[in-house]
Amino acid sequence: MPFPVGIAGFTGYSGAEAVRILAGHPDLEPVLLEHRADTGGGAKLLKKSGVRRAPASAEAVRNEGIRAVLLATPPEVSMDLTPKFLGAGAIVIDLSGAFRLRTAERYRHWYKEEHTAPELFGEAVYGLPEYTREQVKGARLISNPGCYPTAANLAIRPLVEAGILDPRAGVICDAKSGVSGAGRKASLKTSFCEVTENFSAYSILGHRHVPEVLQTSGLEERDFSFTAQLIPLDRGILETIYFRTAQPMTAAEILAVYERQYAAEPFVRLYEAGHVPDLHAVRRTNFCDIGVVADPATCRCVVVSAIDNLGKGAAGQAIQNLNLTLGLPETAGLL
Repeated sequence: MPFPVGIAGFTGYSGAEAVRILAGHPDLEPVLLEHRADTGGGAKLLKKSGVRRAPASAEAVRNEGIRAVLLATPPEVSMDLTPKFLGAGAIVIDLSGAFRLRTAERYRHWYKEEHTAPELFGEAVYGLPEYTREQVKGARLISNPGCYPTAANLAIRPLVEAGILDPRAGVICDAKSGVSGAGRKASLKTSFCEVTENFSAYSILGHRHVPEVLQTSGLEERDFSFTAQLIPLDRGILETIYFRTAQPMTAAEILAVYERQYAAEPFVRLYEAGHVPDLHAVRRTNFCDIGVVADPATCRCVVVSAIDNLGKGAAGQAIQNLNLTLGLPETAGLL
């Protein structure tokens, strides 16, 4: 029998993507958890899909035998629901930023709001499987990484750990995202007329995903410049990361660092030296694709990291974590 998995926030883009993936998973069954009145065409379509529904309550989680819950909800909703679902015996994988930053003080600084469940920071595991796989396996609360930090950390951390990146020269992460990264809630900024045939930067020098990159990559804030930019596409993230190596290195030598780090990783794909990925390569997948171009004469290097923001950047990675916590094959439902 498949494990029932609850999805709260299933009418949003990440939640709907989770439902889509779980509907084809060989070992898991999606259960739609309703925590507010459904709105919009997506909700009407789901009502015709035959997927089980239940209230987003601890009692329903127990009664339905739900083993785990994915929270594709805003941080304040995740803070409210997480203690209830944990108390009902379910594993919680939170796709919001509610538990990513480890302390209430850091959350207040970057999210400009008070945290209402700070007691849970101590047990929340940051769910980037390539670096926290063993911790994820034994966790009951997993904080799913943000989309931008996933692409950035998978590209930057191996270079920092290998000591080949010169942080004093600065690291620039120029990140572009499709509009679904802003969520489904209507706003002027993400309306068709504002986005189409346009290209804009936002949250400059204050993006809330910056501390996630810092705490995972090993960089200091003074050495890292991050700019998020909105492009007129529905999904996908491409990050162009500029840095200097401490010593002259070819693209092949830098690529060898990634090959050693990710040789056994099922969802990180590396490109031949001098070649880089584009968004078509990762669309609707759980892959992170990485390519390297370098100029040894000047120690300049550019790494391009690409993911689907709803896949490896959200729902796909959440299900990768879910597979690990339930003892299932890590790639189940994702390949």
